[in-house]
Amino acid sequence: MPPFRLGIEPLDSGMGETVSRSLRVGDHGGPRAVRRTASAVATGLVALLVAACSSAGGAGASAGGGGGPETSSAPPAPPVTLALPADAATDVAPGDPIEVTAEDGVLTEVVMINPDGEEVAGELAEDGSSWSLAEPLGYGRTYTLTATGENADGEPVTETSEFTTATPVQQAYVGFSPLPGATVGVGQPLAFYFDGTPIQDKAAVEEAISITTEPAVEGSFYWFEDTRAHWRPEEYWEPGTVITIDADIYGKHFGDGVYGKESRQSTLTVGDSFIARADGAAHQLTVEINGEVVRTMPTSLGKADFQSWNGVHVVTEKHAQYTMDSSTYGLDVASGGYVTDVQWATRIANNGEFVHAAPWNGLLGQANDSHGCINLSLEDAKWFYDNVKSGDVVIIENAGGRELPGDGGRGGYNDWQISWDEWSTGGRR
Repeated sequence: MPPFRLGIEPLDSGMGETVSRSLRVGDHGGPRAVRRTASAVATGLVALLVAACSSAGGAGASAGGGGGPETSSAPPAPPVTLALPADAATDVAPGDPIEVTAEDGVLTEVVMINPDGEEVAGELAEDGSSWSLAEPLGYGRTYTLTATGENADGEPVTETSEFTTATPVQQAYVGFSPLPGATVGVGQPLAFYFDGTPIQDKAAVEEAISITTEPAVEGSFYWFEDTRAHWRPEEYWEPGTVITIDADIYGKHFGDGVYGKESRQSTLTVGDSFIARADGAAHQLTVEINGEVVRTMPTSLGKADFQSWNGVHVVTEKHAQYTMDSSTYGLDVASGGYVTDVQWATRIANNGEFVHAAPWNGLLGQANDSHGCINLSLEDAKWFYDNVKSGDVVIIENAGGRELPGDGGRGGYNDWQISWDEWSTGGRR
């Protein structure tokens, strides 16, 4: 019987030589020796395998510091950066926004102190990114602003700024027309007056005055002079429109050391559409309310040398009794003028044109025989007076060769005589 052999597969030692062994029964003391020898071989195999694995991963083990788990630490967070008003700044406009902001972190506290040592109100954003002023500052006063913020690691930074607000050379007060709370006609422009204070930076004024409407409508400012601007939409207002004006001018700089004196607000309501048309050829005055003709009245417009002005007029005021004095428009009695008391007088322009009762005029509905006004009977003039309001539209047609000028002067509203293309340029900017 041939000797029994236990075969062991060759092993690669990793050193370029093959290790092999064979065992025969009886060579080293029988089966027990075989078991001991096989056990030793198995142990050697495990040792070789462990050595091979250790050799393959040896570089990584060395890099990890003795074969332990790798460890790393996050880089430190960048410091928070705070932005404050420039330190030692002067001539700061009190109406300009005063803000503090934080980058790469959040604000934790901001305190502004006035010259009296009192804290000025401010508001910190919920996310801590910014702080803003919550009350107006005074003119010519010095304020100290201290802000503290921290980065993502909780490391704090504190910065301080001290600045002084401007002292105006002159303060501008803005007047409104119409007055707040009025109900106006569809032709009513919004007038703003800066009495005795010429405005150099007109764009700054327009930015400071907010005009919002319901329903929304686009409009534009037009400057007739440096102290007077009007605002109107492209077309007549829609009846029922609510107009809100917020003239936030306090503390704003309008050039040449002129600053806003006082902010003001106003709310107006547009009433029914009232449009009257006076035809100098037909000698009739027709009134439409909300697009429906409600009354047609015989009339007499200006005669030769006193022709009425063609164009869109806007009602500005009315009087139950009024003295017509042509000398206020440069025509005295000796030169053909007049001084006459009239009833139910409604002013439609600043050039002396009114709608009024003229019971002495025997040519109503037949010919033009007034000094430029729209003459009506007592009954018709009273009806007109009772139903018309400021801002309503009176259009004169076929009255002669004169065209109403676009600028009606202070208190006049000849605005619709200016085309929208021209109006949109802003006038005397």
